[in-house]
Amino acid sequence: MDALLRELAPQVLTALVRRYGGFDLCEDAVQEALLAAATQWPAEGLPDNPKAWLITVASRRRTELWRSDTARRRRESTVHSMALPAEVSDVDDSLTLLFLCCHPSLTESSQVALTLRAVGGLTTAEIARAFLVPESTVAQRISRAKQKIKSSGLPFRPPTTAERPDRLRSVLHVLYLIFNEGYTASTGESLHRVELSAEAIRLTRQLRTRLPLDGEVAGLLALMLLTDARRPARTAPDGTPVPLDEQDRTRWLSSLIAEGAQLITDTLANAPIGPYQLQAAIAALHDEAPTALDTDWPQILTLYALLRTVAPGPMVTLNLTVAVFMLHGPDAGLSELDSAVSDPALASHYRVDAVRAHLLAMAGDRDGARRHYELAARRTLSQPEQHYLISKAANLT
Repeated sequence: MDALLRELAPQVLTALVRRYGGFDLCEDAVQEALLAAATQWPAEGLPDNPKAWLITVASRRRTELWRSDTARRRRESTVHSMALPAEVSDVDDSLTLLFLCCHPSLTESSQVALTLRAVGGLTTAEIARAFLVPESTVAQRISRAKQKIKSSGLPFRPPTTAERPDRLRSVLHVLYLIFNEGYTASTGESLHRVELSAEAIRLTRQLRTRLPLDGEVAGLLALMLLTDARRPARTAPDGTPVPLDEQDRTRWLSSLIAEGAQLITDTLANAPIGPYQLQAAIAALHDEAPTALDTDWPQILTLYALLRTVAPGPMVTLNLTVAVFMLHGPDAGLSELDSAVSDPALASHYRVDAVRAHLLAMAGDRDGARRHYELAARRTLSQPEQHYLISKAANLT
């Protein structure tokens, strides 16, 4: 039932917003309708038309909220006896809702929280658990986002032709952030938060269905699938990370690799190249190599160099440094890394120290490698990565 409610939540919200306007009031009403369904459906059985039931309950709740600042409780008998609407629209405005939640006027954290709540159907508590922040923090982000939408009068409509490229970039960026936080959690005791990466893939699949000809949507989905395919082999039994070149590739999910590789192959042949497609192509080269030694590092380096031109960023630069090392040795990698740290975003990032430590170890500087592993461990907030980095430093004593 949870999966059904999660699927229906954005459809019900879009129906209310289209009918009444006022995103914040409609979103509150839908959340209460979902709560009512979660309480009543297990006891009374699934309605013949669950979507219509939710729209009816949410519509009445929205009216109550509109009429009074202090919401009146609904009686169970009243909810049970509600008549279904004579007609429920089959129009699915979920894409419009996704564009609204990722509007550039909202902060990045608000975009993420609102997307997971309104489009993903996650509760505030679920989002808070996923990001390891207090529920009140998530509630404030969602509240601020809804207030921003209300005060700015942002219309509930698809973006215009002129607006669409920027708005779609915001949507893809938010989905990318959600997936990355799920795949490699920035804080906490676990390396993965599967509920986030799975939700990002689900939403990106929906976006791909609605925009089948967009190369970057396809590229992002392919990137997620090819990356998530490695998840079963990314951690040791104690939860510490396993580096890519040490992973048991027989545990990778071959079905996701096949789907992602086919998707990016088709996309590169038929759409203008963008950064998500380039990242997916790199992921495919890693996934399709039978062993780490078979990895096509020359092609990966070429793709990272192209990616740095198309969409420069600190992590792109750092990954390019690793590719340089794999092709030309630790001294070349260290030289590239010294140039990279001129970027303020990389100067104190723990991944820089981890990469430097590895390169120094390969170059024979065990003391320098140990110091940088220890520094990287102090700088990361991820407990599994801390344990891994500390163990690497200990092995060099």
